[in-house]
Amino acid sequence: MANKKYNKELLKSLKSLAKTEHKVLEQMTNLMLLGELKKDEIEFKKGDTFTFKDSIFNYSSDANIRKLAKLRVKMLKTMNKMVEKNDFKDKDLEFLA
Repeated sequence: MANKKYNKELLKSLKSLAKTEHKVLEQMTNLMLLGELKKDEIEFKKGDTFTFKDSIFNYSSDANIRKLAKLRVKMLKTMNKMVEKNDFKDKDLEFLA
């Protein structure tokens, strides 16, 4: 019984980390759009799409973006380790897909 409660709390932690990771990615993207891309006069119109690799943040001229990128990578690695070291069912981890 205690193990079920523990796993349930661990899954809550993973869900929280996943939401936070997504928010960090969103903030890094917004910072780049407001800073570097604006400085370089790169503009987007409503409906435009912009695709990039995660590594774009590692080479940002903005130290804050680089720090957030490192934090995000650390979060993703931690989440991966938590999933690997625990016996979760696939259906329990669907929120990570």
